Amino acid sequence: MRDKVAIEVWDGWIRLFHWGLVAAVLVSFYTTKTSGAPFLFPVEVHAQAGYLVIGLLIFRWLWGALGSVYARFKTFLYPLGKTVAYSNTLLKRQPSAYASHNPLGGWMVVLMLLSLSFQAVSGLFLSDDIFFQAPLYGLFGDGVGSQLRALHQLNSDLLIILIGLHLAGLIVHRLLGESLLAAMFVGAKRFRQQPVDGRNEPLNTATLRIRALGTLLIAAGVVLWLWFY
Repeated sequence: MRDKVAIEVWDGWIRLFHWGLVAAVLVSFYTTKTSGAPFLFPVEVHAQAGYLVIGLLIFRWLWGALGSVYARFKTFLYPLGKTVAYSNTLLKRQPSAYASHNPLGGWMVVLMLLSLSFQAVSGLFLSDDIFFQAPLYGLFGDGVGSQLRALHQLNSDLLIILIGLHLAGLIVHRLLGESLLAAMFVGAKRFRQQPVDGRNEPLNTATLRIRALGTLLIAAGVVLWLWFY
């Protein structure tokens, strides 16, 4: 049966955010595992990747309130009861179709954003005790700094688990006939029936462009301040 319903879900800003975040996180993880080429000072590159992550996350948190309909948190965050009910239908391989994130995926997105936010912000208070000190290193004293270092390392393990679950979710939905990865490239999803949260609100309006510009300026300002601090 051919797909009958095509809905533009992810606006260009969300797609740029997503793939920019993927790249920055990959660089961040890589520079924790290398001590040489291709980077002369991996710890500095690690920190710079973290600054970019902070900027991207600032954009996403703001865009979750001001952005296009499917980017807004209120669109894809559901009460516990609906989330549990959806999880049960997923286990039975009979999940309802959602244009935006489904109830389980929506909370996973927020959890990952929170974990990434803590990881990036906590890194601002750290030092490698040799060559590099982050912009806010020493602000709260050695005791708090030591605790943040430990939590930073623990949270990196949590992030690996969350990323693994995210990738597993992509595979599960692909097996169920929903290509989430393709949608994050082209912006549109195709359905055999109208999704539960299907809406026909336009994505590219003058108001959204103004909001996007303002949000980008805020995020870029923070990144530039951190980069040249």
